[in-house]
Amino acid sequence: MSLRFAYNTNGAANHRLDDALGLIADAGYDGVALTLDIHHLDPFAETWAQDAERVRGRLYGLNLGSVIETGARFLLDPRAKHEPTLVTADPAGRARRVAFLQRAVDIAAILGSEAVSFWAGVPKPGVDPEAARGWLRAGLEEVVAYAAERRVVAALEPEPGMLVETLDDYAALAIPGLSLALDTGHCLVTQEREPAAAVREFADRLGTVAIEDMARGTHIHLPFGEGDMDVPGVLDALESIGFDRLVCVELSRESHRADRMIPDSLRYLRECRR
Repeated sequence: MSLRFAYNTNGAANHRLDDALGLIADAGYDGVALTLDIHHLDPFAETWAQDAERVRGRLYGLNLGSVIETGARFLLDPRAKHEPTLVTADPAGRARRVAFLQRAVDIAAILGSEAVSFWAGVPKPGVDPEAARGWLRAGLEEVVAYAAERRVVAALEPEPGMLVETLDDYAALAIPGLSLALDTGHCLVTQEREPAAAVREFADRLGTVAIEDMARGTHIHLPFGEGDMDVPGVLDALESIGFDRLVCVELSRESHRADRMIPDSLRYLRECRR
């Protein structure tokens, strides 16, 4: 079985979306991890549905599959990065995050995307942890139900520093229908498991997988070959479980040289096990 690879558009933030998709297709990728953002398919534009239909046609023409990513920094609040979240104290803020994730599901349904990936958020100082967990569960259940009605995979990504930080945090939620968005690099940051072991342990719950290089204990996405990731081991693990979804390269800090990193990353993934 051959693995299928995608490149995340957050690593091509200086490119127009059509140009980024062209670069990704020309490099030989099988898909794109599309981070919804103000210049890459704005989910709050009045014409969002028409825009999504147009992107669907573009993806079809380029023979690219897709995963929807929701980690844009200032999409919901221009003054506060990543806010509001599912664990924001203000109910209106949490409702805005849920509505955004539901819109992401709608876009995924139009594009025929494999999954929608999202994270929990960071509780602000003074927020009661038990209350935050209750808000999170309520929001997750709402999003999962919405996605299930539209036959879209909803996948939660454990993120270092957030309320759901580890794979054990994800597993403890035990929410039916909630898949796992596994960023293999995060395993090196939290040092909870080796990335390849995480792939095998959570094989039956994987909704989407991201890969990049990363140094142990440091949450910085690195180009392949610059960190501690056993990339061949992760790829072997994915093949061993028969993973047939897109494996998404996430290099958000490399947008300034996306013209090089897009082809170089795929070349590394294809050659690293030879």
